[in-house]
Amino acid sequence: MSDTSNPAVEAIEEEAQRRKPGKGVGPLFRLLPLLGRYRIMVALALVSLVGATLATLAIPMASRRLIDNGFSRENAAFIDQYFLALIIVALVLGVASASRFYFVSWLGERVVADLRQAVYAHVLNLSPSFFEVTRTGEVLSRLTADTTLIKTVVGSSASIALRNLFLFFGAVTMMVATSAYLSGMVLLAIPAILLPLIVFGRWVRRLSRSAQDRLADTSAFGTESLNAIQIVQAFTHEPIDRARFDTYVEHTFDMSRARILARAVLTALVFFFGLSSVVGVLWVGANAVLAETMSGGELFEFILYAVFAATAIAALSEIWGDMQMAAGATERLMELLDIEPEIAAPPIPAPMPAPRGELSFDRVTFAYPARPGVSALNDFSLAVRRGETVALVGPSGAGKSTVFQLLLRFYDPQSGRVTLDGVDLRDADPKHVRSRLAVVPQETVVFGTSVAENIRYGRPEASDAEVRAAAKAARIDDFIMQLPDGYNTQVGERGIMLSGGQRQRIAIARAILRDAPVLLLDEATSALDAESETLVQQALEGLMQDRTTLVIAHRLATVLKADRIIVMEGGRVVASGTHEELIQQGGLYARLARLQFADGRDWRHVNEEISAASGGQI
Repeated sequence: MSDTSNPAVEAIEEEAQRRKPGKGVGPLFRLLPLLGRYRIMVALALVSLVGATLATLAIPMASRRLIDNGFSRENAAFIDQYFLALIIVALVLGVASASRFYFVSWLGERVVADLRQAVYAHVLNLSPSFFEVTRTGEVLSRLTADTTLIKTVVGSSASIALRNLFLFFGAVTMMVATSAYLSGMVLLAIPAILLPLIVFGRWVRRLSRSAQDRLADTSAFGTESLNAIQIVQAFTHEPIDRARFDTYVEHTFDMSRARILARAVLTALVFFFGLSSVVGVLWVGANAVLAETMSGGELFEFILYAVFAATAIAALSEIWGDMQMAAGATERLMELLDIEPEIAAPPIPAPMPAPRGELSFDRVTFAYPARPGVSALNDFSLAVRRGETVALVGPSGAGKSTVFQLLLRFYDPQSGRVTLDGVDLRDADPKHVRSRLAVVPQETVVFGTSVAENIRYGRPEASDAEVRAAAKAARIDDFIMQLPDGYNTQVGERGIMLSGGQRQRIAIARAILRDAPVLLLDEATSALDAESETLVQQALEGLMQDRTTLVIAHRLATVLKADRIIVMEGGRVVASGTHEELIQQGGLYARLARLQFADGRDWRHVNEEISAASGGQI
């Protein structure tokens, strides 16, 4: 079964055909370094290409000799020799064509594989600011649809173009050698024949792309409505959606009908001009044979070369569109490769000292690239001692998550310094910095692989025993052992087979296994039920022991055990202290606590409720 029978492959190919073509084929030359890695395969492909072309051009010459020498008994041995020669030519042509197909197809697949790997590896190193302005879907589209176009050209169209180019010049040369007079007539007629064919060919391609666009619109609407079928039915929207779908279908039919008509006209023109030109040349050539100015074999040889030349030109005109599409695809991929990461290691990174887990923000001001006029942090200062647990609280937009973003060095501040163990993050290799950090996000990411591999994501080289020890510490080992394949159980795309609490505990196990000196903990229990929250909190308590911990807190009851609570507003620190100290101070923290707990009771009861929620420790 061919790849094109796969719906996913068909969807990628349809998307590829809708991509914008390039203005020229210049960008394709940037693929030459990739081809240069495989010089032997390129050389073998060229040898096969030349062999196939020469074998093709030998057929008319053999046919001429066969016709001119006649089919008499006296020439029986001669005829046998020529038929044997034609069989040998056919063998050479078959072997050369098969070799060309293999070598060129191999090159196409290899170049596309290298290009996909290079682009993906490069994108992995780009800064988050790139993804602020670039949709992930667009990047994936370039990795699939655009590379599919390039594979078509490198693995097929380029070979066909070279073959037809060689064949055209070889055929024209032999036409002139056979009959300069008839060659002049044919060469004068070629532009008049090809012009309408090229114009109508472009019309057909344009209509084909439009028909694919309309089909994509139909598919997109149908997918959207069927995925939300309960909403459609709940709001009795079936008649409206059906009418809208019918409209999309009719538009698709109208565009397809126009495409069929254009292709029918093009077919008529191809047959008419092609056969008319052949008839004209035969008529002139027949008169030349009658006048004994050329032999019948020469006429037949000339006609075959003329057919070869015309076929080659027609193929080249068709392939030019593919070359332009691939040039546009190459340009889009090279745009990605040309982007320099905004966050990169300096030429000589500062060495990191022995891990201590000491953090410092020194008068940091930072605005996201997508919002340069709005400061997420404004003259922000914070020092965290080794082994200290510090909670960050404040309203949405206060800058809590930005603190994590800068610590992970996804961005650099516009002013001020962020240090880890005394080293300015801008002077260090980002990979070395991140190796000292473990993150438990609020929205847990679980990959579509096994439970063990998800936990091992924190430390790929960890043994099975270490993975299980981390799972036990995260209070999830019992659950995992009840799964059909234990730690080898596949959890499905985005961990769909797991509950929210189970995903969170896997994320905690991942952080435990990483065994980093600094823990960045985004509130991980805000969307969990009471039982799951209790298990996650127990796992977190074990994880936070002997580690420097920064906690983003959305629910104040979860930060009462913190050594310090930092209250943030507008990217600044507005208050700092323990829970009781901040309550006594009043201000923003007291107001946030009042919003979460107040229902007319005094603060004594509120504190009791908070204490109970945190396990009785304030």
